[in-house]
Amino acid sequence: MKRLLTVIILACWLLPTAAQEVAIKKWADAEIIHKAPLEQAHVGICIYEPATGKYWYQYQDDKFFTPASNTKIFALYAGMKLLGDSLPAVRYYENDTALFVKGMGDPSFLHPDYAYQPLLQLLQQTKKKIYLVPVANANKRYGPGWAWNDYADDYQPELSEWPMYGNLVHIRHHQDSNIIIPSLYNLDAITDDTLREFITERDERNNYFYLKYNPRSSAVQTAAIPFITGSILDLRERLEDTLHRHIGLAVTAPKGVFRILRSIPVDSLFIPMMQESDNFFAEQTLMMSSAMLWDSISTARIISYLLARDLKVLPHPPQWEDGSGLSRYNLFTPRDFVTVLTLLQQQYSTQRLWYILPTGGKGTLRNYYPQQFIHAKTGTLNGIVALSGYLVTKKNKTLVFSVLVNNHHESATSVRKAIEKLLTAIWKDY
Repeated sequence: MKRLLTVIILACWLLPTAAQEVAIKKWADAEIIHKAPLEQAHVGICIYEPATGKYWYQYQDDKFFTPASNTKIFALYAGMKLLGDSLPAVRYYENDTALFVKGMGDPSFLHPDYAYQPLLQLLQQTKKKIYLVPVANANKRYGPGWAWNDYADDYQPELSEWPMYGNLVHIRHHQDSNIIIPSLYNLDAITDDTLREFITERDERNNYFYLKYNPRSSAVQTAAIPFITGSILDLRERLEDTLHRHIGLAVTAPKGVFRILRSIPVDSLFIPMMQESDNFFAEQTLMMSSAMLWDSISTARIISYLLARDLKVLPHPPQWEDGSGLSRYNLFTPRDFVTVLTLLQQQYSTQRLWYILPTGGKGTLRNYYPQQFIHAKTGTLNGIVALSGYLVTKKNKTLVFSVLVNNHHESATSVRKAIEKLLTAIWKDY
């Protein structure tokens, strides 16, 4: 009798769930998957409820996709796991006469968005000689699979062990006044009275910057262009230009215990990384994580470390190449994203995750989800649209989801609208 009662209770609990899965599948297949703009695309969807351990909807969620900026979810996991409460600015060691400093990849140094500059204060206030100590850096200036011809676009700054100014020159033009920061770089200005907006360019292989502007325009115009970071000698030149003092080079690190100088709180970096999809911050997050563990920088090594340990639970081991998702070599499944998002929810407070991730009307979701029922990361490359995160239904059920679309031949906006239609229906009905 007890066994029969248990079976009845279990059936009563499972039947609504099964009916719900069937209803969602039937509607999604008819209204989303097999209609434009998704009908000719490669689509993967996974919707999961952690509270019950049930998948509400699965469509090709074990297939591999290029996820674009959804890759930043994995960079966020690495940063939250390994960086602590604040970013590591540098490792430093002082003796009676000198200050020795080693870069750790902190992208906030002299970044215009961050007023708090403890490293700058340390370098400006010391009366001792300053020496740069080389850092073992296995990374190249670009990630694997990046587009080389985006070298002058502000969303793809070069990677380095000691970023300055976000590794961007910042140009401000107003009438006949042209300002470039850092000031050691030259800016050649050319007038053209046919232009509606000013144009900025950089030589492909050199730090030569150009500005074309209409002299009749009175508008204040600004631009940011990546500079070539170069070697440690170029870094020294930038530091000397900023500090107005000589910087030495240490051939080898001195014998002594290096301490870590901390800079800004980590979430003040994670928020623009996720809400505005800042590629540079995501890449440097993996580099800082590597520097924290080994006093050397290697994105490939930190990725291998995480996949072998904290992320060994992923159902489909991914091909993970960078932190930002700029690489088209990245391959993940929707179920991988649902898994890492579930881990984040288990290990960190919902309040913190909601604060970091975009929601409707904000950041990269500013034109979507006005009801603000999702907290999710977007992803976009040519032919690729992705969205992964959390959905809170009208009945207050928290779901984890991932929608990855590759090889679509429609507008990105139409694909985003189709995904919005799917997730809004689930929010309303359940």
